[in-house]
Amino acid sequence: MFTSVDDVCARLAESGYLASPAVATTVFLADRLGKPLLVEGPAGVGKTELAKAVARVAGARLVRLQCYEGVDESRALYEWNHAKQLLRISAGRDETWDETRTDIFSEEFLLPRPLLTAIRGDEPTVLLIDETDKADVEVEGLLLEVLSDFQVTVPELGTITATRRPFVVLTSNASRELSEALRRRCLFLHIDFPEEELERRIVRLKVPGVDAALAESVVRVIGALRAMDLRKAPSVAETIDWARTLLALGATTLDESVVRDSLGVILKHQDDILKAGAKLDLDAV
Repeated sequence: MFTSVDDVCARLAESGYLASPAVATTVFLADRLGKPLLVEGPAGVGKTELAKAVARVAGARLVRLQCYEGVDESRALYEWNHAKQLLRISAGRDETWDETRTDIFSEEFLLPRPLLTAIRGDEPTVLLIDETDKADVEVEGLLLEVLSDFQVTVPELGTITATRRPFVVLTSNASRELSEALRRRCLFLHIDFPEEELERRIVRLKVPGVDAALAESVVRVIGALRAMDLRKAPSVAETIDWARTLLALGATTLDESVVRDSLGVILKHQDDILKAGAKLDLDAV
């Protein structure tokens, strides 16, 4: 998909994603080596958006598996259309079981889920396995087969092997430790909160109406909030939301009143808002 690291930077920027050299280099290597990319970091720093941006610039289909506690093989890989199978069995009352079984365990009755959909695709595909750390440990065993050989075994149909490997991105907020076996199969990328200069560029790109001075003030205040011991530090997405909020309020500068009235845009816990209100010194930032 990419010819060089500079090509990654340029094309992602054209799609609205400003990548650091480390991000661009790792994406290039994942593409060139055909390895899954494990992206870890705090919530809201652009991990999921990176996969979406890669899909956009590559003209690829994005297939997303959203992980959560309790997600299982039937949600991640495939399941059989039991209602349709029952109708088929009822319609073939005069058939032997062997005849019926051959029919109902065929492609017509298979419901592919994200992993199988990505494996069977013959078009450019980006497979996003989002918030992998929220899935149960057992799901990692399923991912190992998929990410090792890019194949899936359906007992009734046999082994389905990818004819065109998808570009795979796994994201994690590090709420639990992923297994070493899974990590070994991936290239690793940690995305943290961006440096001030990069975050200013992101704000100016995503909020075209904001001027340079206000963007700088916004990023400095966000940096001061992240330095506090908060339950949840403001994400990049919340920085962008705040800049948009300030534009909507007609604010051209940050003063105590504007900041106090709009803290709920960037802080989502009352104790964080109270702490920020008590400790934040606008003159110091």
